[in-house]
This record gives sequence, structure tokens and C-alpha cells, in this order.
Amino acid sequence: MFDNSIMIFKCLADKSRLRIINNLLSEPMYVELLAERLDLTPSTVSFHLKKLEACKLVTSKKDQYYVIYEVNKDVLNETLLSLVESGEKNKVEWDERQQEYRKKIINTFIKNGKLISIPVQRKKEKIILEEILKSFEHNREYKEREVNIIIADYHDDFCTIRRDMISEGMFTRDKGIYIRTDKYE
Repeated sequence: MFDNSIMIFKCLADKSRLRIINNLLSEPMYVELLAERLDLTPSTVSFHLKKLEACKLVTSKKDQYYVIYEVNKDVLNETLLSLVESGEKNKVEWDERQQEYRKKIINTFIKNGKLISIPVQRKKEKIILEEILKSFEHNREYKEREVNIIIADYHDDFCTIRRDMISEGMFTRDKGIYIRTDKYE
């Protein structure tokens, strides 16, 4: 349903399609009549009608020599809230995929508790930094030497990792004292 909601929003974002729907609300019509009323070419109207049919905003039926199009009022009568809420149902699925991705990154870069290499890709590095951050307590002050020792348990390049953790906002630093921020609970 969420994919269809996206298609509906994309379809409704086009001025010509809105004009077609508006005309079809008054009565079902065939391509040539719509083209004449909207001052568009029949091929343009056909193109837009295919898009509207794909997201089920419009239905068609054969009537003698013509294909008659009409608005699908069931879809059109859906509330904006129902179109948006359908995405919430996919949130659990999205969260599960994100957790699987995180686990894959951690398992790829951390072997036997050691970071085998610092990821080049920022998104992956952030996941690794968040994993290392778990070794630090909340609301505790750390001297730079303590931070270095904890990070060195993961990787020898503790300076780069410490700097990146600060730039990500995982720590605040003031006069050589480091405090884990609440941003990453």
C-alpha cells in the first residue's frame, strides 16, 4: 500500500493529470474528448491516463470503438491520513533491515573485539564509532589518556577514532576532559 501511496502522490503532482481527473469527475470520457477539452494531444492524454491507471486513480472499459476512462472514486476518496499512515506499517520492517545492516557492518569490520580497519564510507564508520562508544559510561568524565586506552582496545589509530567521535558529537571535550554526550543513547 505504501508504494501505491507514493505513486498516487507522484501522479497528483502533475498539473495535466489533475486537469484530467477534474474533467473525469464530471463524466467518464474517451481520450480524444479529453484531448479536445484540455487542448492537449491525444498521445499526451494517453500517456497521463496510463500513469493514472497504474496507481489506480483511473479505470478504463471498452465501449464499442472507444476506451472510456473514469475516476476510481474508491481510491480518490481515501483520506490523506490513510495514504500516509500506511507507511507506518512498514516502519517495523525498515527498522529490522537497519538492524541487519548494522550487524553486517559490525561483523565485517570488528573481528574478535578488534577493529580490522576503519571504514572509508562515513555511514559505515559512524556505525563502528557507535559500537565503540558503548564502551564508555554516561555522565562520566574521562581524561584523554583513558579515552585513548579504551579506543586502543579496538584499534591502534586511537587518535583518528577519537577525533571522528568528537566530530560526530559523541563526546564533548573541554580542557582535556571528555564526556559522552546524550545524543547517542
